[in-house]
Amino acid sequence: MKKQNNILVAFWLNLVFALVELVGAFFTNSVAIASDAIHDLGDSLSIGISWYLEKFSDRERDIRFSFGYKRFSLLGALINCLILIFGSLFILRETIPRIWQPQAIHTDGMLWLAIIGIAFNGFAAFKLHHGHSINESVLSLHFLEDVLGWVAVLVVAIVMQFWDFPILDPILALLVAAWVIWNASKRLRQTLRIFLQSTPDELDMAAIDRLIQQHPEVTSVHDTRAWSLDGRHHVLSTHLMMAPQLSNAALTDLKCAIRKELGDFGFQHVTLEIENEGDACNEL
Repeated sequence: MKKQNNILVAFWLNLVFALVELVGAFFTNSVAIASDAIHDLGDSLSIGISWYLEKFSDRERDIRFSFGYKRFSLLGALINCLILIFGSLFILRETIPRIWQPQAIHTDGMLWLAIIGIAFNGFAAFKLHHGHSINESVLSLHFLEDVLGWVAVLVVAIVMQFWDFPILDPILALLVAAWVIWNASKRLRQTLRIFLQSTPDELDMAAIDRLIQQHPEVTSVHDTRAWSLDGRHHVLSTHLMMAPQLSNAALTDLKCAIRKELGDFGFQHVTLEIENEGDACNEL
């Protein structure tokens, strides 16, 4: 519930400040601020979607979603990444013409908006900083990007208080957009890898097999597979070749011990296929 509340707070902070930016962009004639206002309005939509999907991520599994709802949070991260990238591409399109035709900027208004922007986005980034889901991580990245962007706006506004360099405004917009695209693309690749069920980077599959084979009742391990539900909660399945004449009670104790050991790796669900010598293995 706490993470959902954090996202909801971030949504309202982002929406209110986006409206403030629109007004500020009109009075300052700053393309950097106007671009960020449009960017933030789009982000408000994606944050609202993220909050809605995050609510579903903690629901218990059912017949329809047998592995649970944790990937709803991941879907929110995917939507956020795409909005960040396409919003930044829009900023680039609107900003590049200003490089060749810089326009006068109202630096006083720009300076005050930068201070407000640092306060709003800094608080939102702080609220989401300790989140564990990729969804919260992507949102935290967005607000950290905004904090850095507004720090840069503040520096530019101070510089233009003393020197007439209006070209700094579109240059700043270009740099911020490029930074966002670079970081959001990395998060997008990470999110897509999880959707495609790649093995989590932090898992050493050979080490997991060795851990299981430390039990004397297990003669060999094969067909071990692992994937992640949302970047934190993982799933594993493996086939165990067992020593002959193992009692049902001993087999139950062994499976409980292995599942407990694998829990330290972040596995939420573990399937252990038990095989004996001569059994056919239906590996895919």
